[in-house]
Amino acid sequence: MKTTALVTGASSGIGAEFARQLAALGHDLVLVARSADKLHALAEELDQVHVEVIAQDLAAPDAAQRVAEELAARDLTVDLLVNNAGFGTTGRFEEIAAEREHDELMVNVVALVGLTHALVPGMLARGSGAVINMGSTAGFSIAPYFATYGSSKTFVLNFSLALWSELRGTGVKVLAVAPGPVETPFFDVIGTRKAALGGRMSTPQEVVGAALKALERDRGYVVPGASNFAMAHLMPRRPRKLLALIGRRITRGVLTAPVPA
Repeated sequence: MKTTALVTGASSGIGAEFARQLAALGHDLVLVARSADKLHALAEELDQVHVEVIAQDLAAPDAAQRVAEELAARDLTVDLLVNNAGFGTTGRFEEIAAEREHDELMVNVVALVGLTHALVPGMLARGSGAVINMGSTAGFSIAPYFATYGSSKTFVLNFSLALWSELRGTGVKVLAVAPGPVETPFFDVIGTRKAALGGRMSTPQEVVGAALKALERDRGYVVPGASNFAMAHLMPRRPRKLLALIGRRITRGVLTAPVPA
């Protein structure tokens, strides 16, 4: 039976790669992002499946509702939700524009939860479906100078695993994907490639491939890449104040002006 996947942030990077790999597997697609032109160009590329385009800024307060209403208007049923859209900010918290931080949380957290709320009930009624939420290895740590971004990804990880546990046995799977740095426009948006913190860049192909394998196995979460997995799991979790200070030493390289040791 033909299934439909909705991918947010599908105009580039990991989102576009999700669209390509899911199309190769035979899924019809709903592509969501701000840029209609980029989405339509990708839709033309993926002509082996049916593709719908919804141009929507996910920072809008009613973004999830608008997307849900558009799906209903087009009589579209979503079997796989990929909450991939997101962006980061870095620097001293007080120097980052409050509006930018607000939009970051609206996209990374509020829209993700809203779309999950909108689509999971239908999956439960059908007894099948899946949600993939894009997190980050930053979600496993305390990340000074990435305070809002890192905290948003901690939310994504914990929210996803809580739902994974709740929905066991229902036929609906939930997966959090927590990659390290990935070669995408993310670093152009954040404003510095120093935000990779010296880590090896994965490719979108590697991340999406690992995610789809983990979803099939219902693993709950996946950290693609052996070094990323080690970083996420081998760091102690206590004492947390000490970890925050260690994290400051690791992340302060993103700043243009030095900070005290």
